[in-house]
Amino acid sequence: MRRILKFGAGGISVIIALVLLIFVVFANPTKDFAIDIDPMKDNQNLFSTSRVTVANIGKMPLTNIVVDYGGGGNNAIEKIASLSPGEKVLLSPPGNSPLKSVTVTTNQGLSVTKDYRTPIKLPGMMGS
Repeated sequence: MRRILKFGAGGISVIIALVLLIFVVFANPTKDFAIDIDPMKDNQNLFSTSRVTVANIGKMPLTNIVVDYGGGGNNAIEKIASLSPGEKVLLSPPGNSPLKSVTVTTNQGLSVTKDYRTPIKLPGMMGS
């Protein structure tokens, strides 16, 4: 009986150590310059809301970040001077934006374009 408990405890210890190692490896940024954007629009019965999250997921600061909401003209563009590693900002697109996609570029040569996503509607939740 004690032998089973010893092997079980040893096996659980190994599994815990592997899980912690995986978290440590994947938690640290691997690239010097990397950016993530998350454009979201939520169409409800009476109104709709939209937001864009811009996050620096790299190891180095990003500068002169330009967020293009795709509406054409200067009012559909927003500029962020810099983002430190791990920092993120939440932006609201202008009211005349088409809410189709967002393009973000930086001085470090990054360019990311993503379409807006819509959250899953669950019964009983607002707007569903």
